[in-house]
Amino acid sequence: MMTDYIAIAVTVLFTIATSLVLGRYMFKVFTDRRTMLDPVLLPIERLILRLAGVEPGVQQTWQQFSMSLLLSNVVMWLVTFAIVSLQRWLPPNPDGIGNMEPTLAFNTISSFVTNTNLQHYSGETGLSYFSQMFVISFLQFVTAATGIAACVAVIRGLAGNRLAGLGNFYVDLTRATVRVLLPLAIVLAVFLMWQGTPMTLQGAAQVRTLEGADQAIARGVTAGVESIKQLGTNGGGYFGPNSAHPYENPTPLTNVAETWAVTVIPMSMVWVLGFMTGRRRLAVTVFATMLALYVPMVIFGVASEVRGNPKIAALGIDQSSGSMEGKETRIGVPLSAFWMVTTTVTSNGSVNSMHDSATPLGGLVPMVGMWLNNVFGGVGVGFINMLIFIIVAIFVAGMMVGRTPEFLGKKVEAKEMKLASLALLWHPLAILVGTAVACYIWRQTNDPGTALAWLKNPGAHGFSEMLYEFSSAAANNGSGFEGLGDNTPFWNIGTGIVMLLSRYIPIIAPLALAGTLAAKPAAPENAGSLQADTATFGFTLWAVIVILGLLMFMPVAVLGPIAEHLAR
Repeated sequence: MMTDYIAIAVTVLFTIATSLVLGRYMFKVFTDRRTMLDPVLLPIERLILRLAGVEPGVQQTWQQFSMSLLLSNVVMWLVTFAIVSLQRWLPPNPDGIGNMEPTLAFNTISSFVTNTNLQHYSGETGLSYFSQMFVISFLQFVTAATGIAACVAVIRGLAGNRLAGLGNFYVDLTRATVRVLLPLAIVLAVFLMWQGTPMTLQGAAQVRTLEGADQAIARGVTAGVESIKQLGTNGGGYFGPNSAHPYENPTPLTNVAETWAVTVIPMSMVWVLGFMTGRRRLAVTVFATMLALYVPMVIFGVASEVRGNPKIAALGIDQSSGSMEGKETRIGVPLSAFWMVTTTVTSNGSVNSMHDSATPLGGLVPMVGMWLNNVFGGVGVGFINMLIFIIVAIFVAGMMVGRTPEFLGKKVEAKEMKLASLALLWHPLAILVGTAVACYIWRQTNDPGTALAWLKNPGAHGFSEMLYEFSSAAANNGSGFEGLGDNTPFWNIGTGIVMLLSRYIPIIAPLALAGTLAAKPAAPENAGSLQADTATFGFTLWAVIVILGLLMFMPVAVLGPIAEHLAR
């Protein structure tokens, strides 16, 4: 296992190093500075803006920026919903895949428009090639770009002084898509094809197995979907097993490359903050705080799975390789646990093992990542979620020393705290209320195992399965405890609504917050100003995140994974 531990350490360190380079590049892209890729990509960006009738120099207020974001997402939702509902008649569809059932289509499109990628279907049998390319791949690009655009607008608001606008949503969306995501996705897709991931418009391969049976092996445009799935912290698998499938993740090298792809842009957004505000020490403080949450979770998650399952050990089965239930032997326990933690702290949601098969405490770790929802997080929205905690930490610190809270020279007053509180409280509200409703319906239904067929494991683990599903939907993550029978009207509609609200409330409220701060004059700092770029504030921020997370979610953690662990 030592090789796996070294691979984990090298992956983390390499991602941190490359995030600095990518962060500087993104800073140049969004501040109109020259980059080495301009001769190739800048003409494409200008052509798209010209065709769309967008004037790059026009600034938008936070209200206009938010409205543009919402309207574009509504249009994308309607168009893509129509496609999956009519995909049976849209070529290419060589395997003759039928139309999606309405509630499943609602859930799927709500999922991918919100950058969640929660899947209540199996990709290779649920979507045609046309839907994979013009719905899934398209949405994985533009929804990731939407998060980046919103984050850049928030950073502009923090950095600005009496600004009238936060930028232009359509310009930022185009830049994020064409000049950030597209080149990275092309490079990663080519790498995946080199390693054996298929990329073809041909139908399923018909083969004769060693047993002499005929079998259809699905393939398709996998490499292209897989690359943006990881880079955009999307997570939706082309195949049902997701990145545990050998076509999506065929070799140890692809496993490392995809893990890097999941985290590199979220990490880069923190450095963009430092470059755009001119406060690199602040970026280091925020980055270190995120890292101080991420690394212990990785260590605890890996240790929980490596320790093995005591009930299996009691049967006399060797557990020296860890808890192998639900894991690929070619990947192993440490790298599976590392992936599980990484994709749930980054709102990615892809899996290379089955999270439902994790040990109780091992399965608790990805839930914690989704409950906090700010440890690097999804592209763009991770830093936006961290901003909420920064504002709360500044308010707490300011009250402790008896001063009016300030951030970057601007007073944090009642309006800013109300907006921060709205975004902060919605997250646990969506998770806890959704889980409570599911539990109530299960208990009030006669013979729920037959009538509802949700849970194969009633009890603490079944509670964890329902809790995980709403946590994943609210965190715009997309992974799941797959013991839950989720392709039903209740789960399709319930999680679909949660995904939509949990995407836009935590984006619009911080945009409003950034807009109010941008309009304020920045007061010069003095000896009494709160320094947000110190180790002391970093520890305060870390403590606020941990304490609030424990207060909001410890009771349900005790009812689910902790109760299951103690019952063993």
